[in-house]
Amino acid sequence: LNSRKYPLGIPPPSEKDWPKEDEEDFFLLDPDRKRDVQPQSFGMMNKLVMQVFESAMEIIERREMLQEAQKLKVQPKKCFPTAEFQVTERANCLAVSGKYIFVGLSVGLAAFSTCDFKDVCAWDADKTEICAIHASDLGNECHVLLAVDEMGLAWLFCFHNKSFLLIKILNEVDDISQRSTCVEVVLSRGGDYVGILLQGNTKAWLEIYQLPKDSWLTEMEKNVGAAEELACSERRSSSSSKVGTFLLQEVPVSVIQADVELDAPVLLLTVRPPKPITGTTFKGPLDALKEVDDGSMLGLGYNHLIKDSQWELQEAIFCSTYQEYLEAEGVTEEEIPRYATFHFLLPSRILMGSETEVQPDIPVGIGVHWDGNHNFCFYLLNRSLNEKADSDLKPDVVWPCAAPIACSAVSSCSRYLALAGQDATITIWDKHLGYPLSVTAILEERFIRSIHFL
Repeated sequence: LNSRKYPLGIPPPSEKDWPKEDEEDFFLLDPDRKRDVQPQSFGMMNKLVMQVFESAMEIIERREMLQEAQKLKVQPKKCFPTAEFQVTERANCLAVSGKYIFVGLSVGLAAFSTCDFKDVCAWDADKTEICAIHASDLGNECHVLLAVDEMGLAWLFCFHNKSFLLIKILNEVDDISQRSTCVEVVLSRGGDYVGILLQGNTKAWLEIYQLPKDSWLTEMEKNVGAAEELACSERRSSSSSKVGTFLLQEVPVSVIQADVELDAPVLLLTVRPPKPITGTTFKGPLDALKEVDDGSMLGLGYNHLIKDSQWELQEAIFCSTYQEYLEAEGVTEEEIPRYATFHFLLPSRILMGSETEVQPDIPVGIGVHWDGNHNFCFYLLNRSLNEKADSDLKPDVVWPCAAPIACSAVSSCSRYLALAGQDATITIWDKHLGYPLSVTAILEERFIRSIHFL
């Protein structure tokens, strides 16, 4: 007997009927597990290895691209030594002039020939150590050398006929307590002038010498002629002895060189560091203008009308305004500079004018700037010998700068001048026309220590 009122139907699904197999490990299953024939742990290791391999291939590709780009660049030429020469002592410095290489040794000087790299001659008379050396070719197989030893003495030599001839020690004095130390030397191109920077116990100054190279060359030619005549006469008198002839051919050079006396260099001018600017002594503007008319140079800041009381008031205002910064950094008193950078300058309009006739390859002036000073000063070299070389010399031209000059450089043609300030600004000047060509500012907090023209 069927007592149901409604037909039999399919019951709806419920959660109780869901399959529960593999639910425990569901969160650890790999999506590619069904297609992976390896166990689960080996599959994950395989993925890690493939990632490392792909990363390595990317690094290799990048390096190959960099190598290809490097090959496209111009490669510098590798230079290898073609010859060498042996020295008996420690070599400290060297200079090249003509066909000779001059080497400063721990004991004396040595000269080598660039043709066969053999020792030509040596000088060790005073057993002094040479720390710096400069050389210039004077022509006619004659060279001038300027050397500085470990005691700060500046030695001036003339090299001729394969021998050294000491001319003078430029800063030698009888009283050793008054001796000054040479810290910088510059020899002009062509050997016309020499500049040495000297430092004493409390002061520093720059001395410029003019070298009488014309008289040197004349004297050398006379002695060479005398040596040849002496050799010929000795050959005629001893023609019967072959051994005697050989010895007499070697003797005249040393004999004549020992008798050579060359003229000493002439002290042309002495440049001293600028004095600190102090209060005025002028009673009015008319007195200051009269001082300028007397030949004082504009640009140094000495001819002003600021009194000492005004300087003191300005300093007091400055110190009170920036007291916290001054206490943190410390107050430094203004000192007289003890180091200078100087260059020999060829003729230009700003120094000689356009109508003056001068030789284009001989310096006519020097450019000087002292450490911590804003001014670049020009001094003419064509001064009368009657003027006192140690007098208070004033510059002929002054170029003021916005910041203290840190370093400077002059191009090989001597037309362009580069000035680097302590504010990391480089200015290129056209010395021929007298105006700046470009101004370049370097990144902040940078200090330029040296600058060169290529």
